[in-house]
Amino acid sequence: MSEVLGPQQRGMTIPSQAITSSFPLDSPSAVLGAPKVQVSHLAKAYGDNLVLRDVSLEVPSGSVTAMIGPSGAGKSTLLRCMNLLERPDAGTIQIGEHLIDVAKGIAPKNLAALRRSTGMVFQTFNLFPHMTVLRNISLPQQRVLGRSSSEADEISHRLLSRMGLHDKAGQYPNRCSGGQQQRIAIARALALDPEVMLFDEPTSALDPEVGAEVLDVMKELASEGMTMVVVTHEMSFAANVSDQLVVMAEGRIIERGDPKDIMRNPQHERTRKFLHAVMER
Repeated sequence: MSEVLGPQQRGMTIPSQAITSSFPLDSPSAVLGAPKVQVSHLAKAYGDNLVLRDVSLEVPSGSVTAMIGPSGAGKSTLLRCMNLLERPDAGTIQIGEHLIDVAKGIAPKNLAALRRSTGMVFQTFNLFPHMTVLRNISLPQQRVLGRSSSEADEISHRLLSRMGLHDKAGQYPNRCSGGQQQRIAIARALALDPEVMLFDEPTSALDPEVGAEVLDVMKELASEGMTMVVVTHEMSFAANVSDQLVVMAEGRIIERGDPKDIMRNPQHERTRKFLHAVMER
């Protein structure tokens, strides 16, 4: 089995051929570190439409897991179930020390604790248009973490500087470009000190040049050891930045493993078909 890349090894170029798991789906990912996220036997249906079918996944601490697959595969639903924006019908979710067993019900305090441990970045930016950029980042800190206004603002300014947006603090979101708004959304999520960052196709609404700015921020987070789960169609990011690649189709994980192995030698016919379609664009 090929060694899985750690954060310090990311950035090497991988030929963009096809994809497979270098170990069985039920094999642990301990080579990367202790699990930070554990999803077990997750199921989710909307009426008669079964969107997630007995999905189990481990995300090691300090790693980047990229999820790819065709539209409707269940990737975004899985991501939203991880922080219970969507409530699964069955299964367990553990992020750090916070465990949710759907069969036992979800207590409000457990729900709040699990959500506090995750930062979520969506396709759309979801910024408050009537608040300044600074207020968009500071208000959640005050409401969720109980920080004072001055402490929250100090952290917000620091994060905006990190994103290259220190001059945007007093502006409103509609005065910022799409890429800037997405970086503001990332700063807002980071301000809550999450254990895990979840990204749901964060560049899909952006043109390639602007999307590259957002990907650069994500690469920096990865290099610093932030645990990340990223639903993406950015195959270069999936190949060169992620430690673990997950391929989904029809509500199941069909392949999981080292990105190099999967990109070069897919084992599942559905994976081969998807990669061929993506690479031919």
